[in-house]
Amino acid sequence: MLFLYSFLFCGLVCLIGQLILDNTKLTPGHVTSIFVVLGAFLDSFGLYDKFIKWFGAGTLVPITSFGHSLIHGALDKAHETGLLGLLGGMFSLTSVGIVAAIVFGFILTLIFKPKD
Repeated sequence: MLFLYSFLFCGLVCLIGQLILDNTKLTPGHVTSIFVVLGAFLDSFGLYDKFIKWFGAGTLVPITSFGHSLIHGALDKAHETGLLGLLGGMFSLTSVGIVAAIVFGFILTLIFKPKD
């Protein structure tokens, strides 16, 4: 049953994103930013952890989990080291994903040439 819940959560996030794209003039970059901020907002109030318990790994796949990881790491580090831990903690959980995006983006720009 957990697989079904995970699938439905991811499908709901995709449905909301597609509805936003179809019915507004927002670009995919805007929608991505909205979902990152939404994930951060939900984690700020402790709701995203409840979603993880209810829906399992399906909550860790969409872009909302990136916002959750940013805030979760920042708040954990801030509790340990104070205000200076906010920035360091923000990138402790997401550093692997950020570095992978930069490295793969660089490699792909070397392989593919943009069209005019």
